[in-house]
Amino acid sequence: MRVLSVLEITAYLKELIEYDPVLSDIWVRGEVTNFSRSAAGHIYFSLVGDNIQISCVLFRGKQMGLLAIPRNGEEVLVHGRITLYEQRGQYQVMVDNVAPVGIGVLQLQFEEVRRRLELEGLFAAERKRPLPEMPATIGVVTSAQGAVWHDIQNVVARRFPLTELILAPSAVQGPDAAQDLVLALRKLDIFGGCDVIIIGRGGGSAEDLAAFNDEGLGRAIYAARTPIVSAVGHETDTCIADLVADVRAPTPSAAAELCVPDRDEIVAQLGFAVTRAQACALSALQAERQRLKDALASTRHRHPGRALDSARQAVDEAQRSAVGQVPRRVKDRRRDVEALAASSALLDPRAILRRGYALVSAATPNGTRRIRTATAAATTGDLNIEFADGAVRATVRQERQ
Repeated sequence: MRVLSVLEITAYLKELIEYDPVLSDIWVRGEVTNFSRSAAGHIYFSLVGDNIQISCVLFRGKQMGLLAIPRNGEEVLVHGRITLYEQRGQYQVMVDNVAPVGIGVLQLQFEEVRRRLELEGLFAAERKRPLPEMPATIGVVTSAQGAVWHDIQNVVARRFPLTELILAPSAVQGPDAAQDLVLALRKLDIFGGCDVIIIGRGGGSAEDLAAFNDEGLGRAIYAARTPIVSAVGHETDTCIADLVADVRAPTPSAAAELCVPDRDEIVAQLGFAVTRAQACALSALQAERQRLKDALASTRHRHPGRALDSARQAVDEAQRSAVGQVPRRVKDRRRDVEALAASSALLDPRAILRRGYALVSAATPNGTRRIRTATAAATTGDLNIEFADGAVRATVRQERQ
């Protein structure tokens, strides 16, 4: 006989319970009792049904986005996994969502997937990509027989026929629809060469739209390299594909309008641009023409012909002035010469000699020396006496007194 300790049997049961695929993802219905909240913010309560009670714990980190808050006496649905609390040897529900009784199964599944993906950041606005302004190629994931494909074709042909459309046909409802949608989306994303992809279908019941709430499709949209536009159902319908996609359109036709520009608007913008360019060119031409006129006006007085005319006139005036000044200047110079001649005549030694004076000089070894006194003459033997009409030589002879 094998004997197990309390610890061994508890560990064995814990492994059986916590790794069971059914018990790790369950919804449990019951009436809330023994509700309490710890100082740390964790919620503890029990669910009672058919006189059986099960303990539940809802940690503070799981309380965001709950569909309902458990309250004593209320009947609720709780989602979570069964765990074994080893210290007491007691199983309990580790709760991660609470919903009111009366909500449908599809809505419960939607809320559970939505909450899980939101916590992982798949809906974050900062990761969503903008759509290209003029896509060359648009991929479409929808049914080939439905009205969605024809509506998208008509909108694109009317608004911007240069854009090419590529259809990846897929089932849009039924048990295999979610898998078909994922495969079609991946084909377009990897091999289609698309600038943007539209995924969608027309309106329908919650069961008809269930494929677009599939968690695998949501993750495929999140992983796509191409910007995704989700257009599922009508404007009031919201699904997981809408929340994960880069852009959510209220209808498939609206999705096509979001993806392509309106050619009429482009033509109008081009016309406006041409008109504006013409106005700018005309304004620039007029400004240059005025600048040229101003430049010509400012350089007229500097024209070479005008400068030459001014120079000729200046030469003529200088010539006339010179012709008039020559006789006057000759007369002035003649008068100056006559005055100088008169002055020179007064200073001429010969004029003094003509008045009876004489110049006395004596020859010396170094030349001629003027004799200005009788003492100098007495000491000189031979003298040269110059008169106005000639010169004579004389010898000094001094008599005794």
